[in-house]
Amino acid sequence: MLKLIAEGRSNREIGEALFISTKTASVHVSNILAKLNVSGRGEAAAVAHREGIAGARPPSPS
Repeated sequence: MLKLIAEGRSNREIGEALFISTKTASVHVSNILAKLNVSGRGEAAAVAHREGIAGARPPSPS
């Protein structure tokens, strides 16, 4: 779900992708934001990118 948030998907789009209701997607998004201790989707997306969840992880330093 965090990957979908990082892609900029709406609750409706997340729900459709995961075959859950928009309300259920909204609850899950809120729970993820709380667990990450972030205030919004943008910060959650930044965490996802930093942790390599949202796309290709940058190469590790040798």
